[in-house]
Amino acid sequence: MPSRFWFLTITSLIAIGVGGTALIAPHLMLASKGIVGNAAAQVWMQEVGVLLLAVGVIGWLVRSHQDSATLRALLWGNGLLQLALLPIEVLAHLHGVIPHVAGIVPNTALHALLAVGFVNYARAVRVGH
Repeated sequence: MPSRFWFLTITSLIAIGVGGTALIAPHLMLASKGIVGNAAAQVWMQEVGVLLLAVGVIGWLVRSHQDSATLRALLWGNGLLQLALLPIEVLAHLHGVIPHVAGIVPNTALHALLAVGFVNYARAVRVGH
């Protein structure tokens, strides 16, 4: 597994890239899942884009921080975020909202890998009491 610095660097760039795409071109994000989005879906995709941009920037800003209770909380929070996102697209596919399994495999795999990474790095943070 890469160092925490590199893990946060990579995950931050992913979040910024995906978030920027969702903000600027929400129709492309929806189309990648086989969904023809209406105006409301595009607005929500843009909101998700803003959230991902914020998460990415925060990760980028803390990537070189030393162990602290705050960094541990941020890592646990990101792990929880990934775990909470993990079943959403799977359930959407099972209910026919995302029509093709190819529309969920990349995100599902990414959320699982990121959850493992964030949880492992959170558990490794050592803070004196």
